[in-house]
Amino acid sequence: MKRDRLIALFLLILTGSCGPALKKEITENELRHHIQYLASDRLEGRMTGSAGDSLAAEYIRKILTRYGLKPLSDDGFQRISVIVSAEAGNGNSLKTGTISFEPGKDFLPASFSSSGTLSAETVFAGYGFSFETDSMKRNDYGNISVKGKWVMILRGDPEPGNPASVYIPFAGDRHKSLVAREAGAAGVLLVSGEVYDREDVLEPLSGGEPPCGIPVIRIKRNVADSILSSSGTSVALLERTLSSPSAIKSFSTGITVEGSSDIIQQQAITRNVVMMLPGTDEKLKNEYVVVGAHFDHLGKGGRGSSSRRPDTVAVHYGADDNASGTAMMMELAGKFAGEKTNKRSLVFVAFTGEEKGLLGSKYFVDNPPAPLQNINAMVNIDMTGRLKETREMQTGGVGTAKGLANLVKSLTDTTLVKPVFTPEGAGPSDHSAFYAKNIPVLFVTTGAHVDYHTPSDTWDKINYTGMKDVAGYVYKITEHLTSDTEKLAFTEAGPPESQSRRPGRRGVSLGIMPDVTGSVKNGLRAELVTPGKPADLGGMKKGDIIISINGKPVTDIEEYMFRLSQLKKGDAVTVEVLRNDKKTELLIQL
Repeated sequence: MKRDRLIALFLLILTGSCGPALKKEITENELRHHIQYLASDRLEGRMTGSAGDSLAAEYIRKILTRYGLKPLSDDGFQRISVIVSAEAGNGNSLKTGTISFEPGKDFLPASFSSSGTLSAETVFAGYGFSFETDSMKRNDYGNISVKGKWVMILRGDPEPGNPASVYIPFAGDRHKSLVAREAGAAGVLLVSGEVYDREDVLEPLSGGEPPCGIPVIRIKRNVADSILSSSGTSVALLERTLSSPSAIKSFSTGITVEGSSDIIQQQAITRNVVMMLPGTDEKLKNEYVVVGAHFDHLGKGGRGSSSRRPDTVAVHYGADDNASGTAMMMELAGKFAGEKTNKRSLVFVAFTGEEKGLLGSKYFVDNPPAPLQNINAMVNIDMTGRLKETREMQTGGVGTAKGLANLVKSLTDTTLVKPVFTPEGAGPSDHSAFYAKNIPVLFVTTGAHVDYHTPSDTWDKINYTGMKDVAGYVYKITEHLTSDTEKLAFTEAGPPESQSRRPGRRGVSLGIMPDVTGSVKNGLRAELVTPGKPADLGGMKKGDIIISINGKPVTDIEEYMFRLSQLKKGDAVTVEVLRNDKKTELLIQL
């Protein structure tokens, strides 16, 4: 608490109207204080749409205003509506015969459940698998009809201790629910065996997941056992029976379940911070260089977040990811404001919602406060606080403009940093949104580490001396981009075919960069189509909206990934797309 009070006092001094002027040089001290505030307990992990997210945005705008930057978008904010949570409404119910169960105690709807009511027979379908890999084919629905019925499914898989299990890509609750829906089920009951969860905890609802199209309810073992008892079995017995990977057991329980799922999605307003330093050249000041960093993080983590410790609910401070990049962006703004050497205008953007799928950067390029065709380049700073003793770091995107690689290399002082250069313009950060709009990009990072996406990513582990050196490297490159009279010429560089890190995944890919933000309803937009990959060879174009694969609907990124999981290399698939509001059917060979 004492540390937080000191940080709050620093913030008051730093941003108050009577406080001393900020130094217009990049200093370790200011980098440290920015990160200490952004990664403090007070901001609670800066979850998109949270109070901490709002405090961070206010802080960043105040700092940039103190440096003399001007709002580029209204008051310096771009406001974005986001789904931040899902809550159980008053209409949730579950009943078998004369027994009524209590919501919150005996059952809860899944956060990805669709709202709806169903009274139908219940079928037990084991682990609810239906897949084919190079080494295994399994279908838990092969010997029973589930059309119009409830399907009860065990959560997890029969190899819980095997990190390389072939089941892992197919074991998620949402994936299983989509499989059940494809098999004809009208609702899903998910239950945890003792091996999967000894405590039998009902997971609280989380936000941001699109509904899967049918009611999905998580039930406790006592509820499941009351349904299974007429069949002379229980969850414990079935889990033991199915512990052999080859065992399949599906049957009708003969029991009718009446259930209702009522999900209320809560929305909030989150904000990009967008500030500008005008250029000094009368002609070039109408062109722009964007310097960006995302400031959001994972809040308190937990299941449903991308925390690497999903069972731990605690503040994920995000000091390196990405308080470090945000602090560096602010310090660069201060130095440029002091030097006033930028011939082109500089736009400094703190993006929200990167952890939610590049929400902020996607919103920026779809609602640009400055003409996109006038943006010379975008420099993205993400996780720059862990420079190693070897001084190695990464700079991506050097292939996205003619001559950019040679330019960046010529401006690098290898006594300070030793960048590893990669050409690709696409990647898991905000520069991808700009690259998809044919804007040259650079992506600067010192790389991942063991504290990534955990509560242990704290301010005291940052290499502040290294940060200052990286900031000097970024400043030199950005200064050249603002002052060179010749505008960069965009060239396509990637993306490479994505390779999943999850064991058991077959790596089937169309060769596109999909829009993960959900900006298109009832479809998925191809932001980029990689030359020479299956989608390109099959005639898909950048901007096409995928609406079905093999005649089955694709409504969002989750359903797209589900459809791919059912395919294998060598398959020829029919992909229906919307192109200029007209349907086009493509045949794509994987």
